[in-house]
Amino acid sequence: MPTIRRELLLSASPEAVWDVIREVGAVHTRLAPGFVTDTCLEPGARVVSFANGVVARELIVSLEEDVRRLVWSVVGGRATHHNSSLQVFAADGGAARLIWVTDLLPAEAAASIAAMVEAGSQVVERAFNAQRS
Repeated sequence: MPTIRRELLLSASPEAVWDVIREVGAVHTRLAPGFVTDTCLEPGARVVSFANGVVARELIVSLEEDVRRLVWSVVGGRATHHNSSLQVFAADGGAARLIWVTDLLPAEAAASIAAMVEAGSQVVERAFNAQRS
């Protein structure tokens, strides 16, 4: 099973980063504006629309306040399995370290999903690092 792992060092505090991530219905306005164009909440899930036209229904698996971790699973679409997590850790100097892990099947979907994770990571980095510039 392919695993896509991305680690981001963000200038914002871990608390500030977690405050954004934990608001699962605001991906398009707070976490990745422009990369995500809309987020609609449903009971236990969210529907996320991306700028490239992809729409994903994501079941919210876990929102763990004590360890600042969000887990979701994409249902439907071309992947037979797609599970992702974001977890926020403290880094030196009051910064935050964000770990984004995605496990998916089939392996053939890895390249396109990795490209989306990379593009989304760049937007998140710019958004948080611009706040401290």
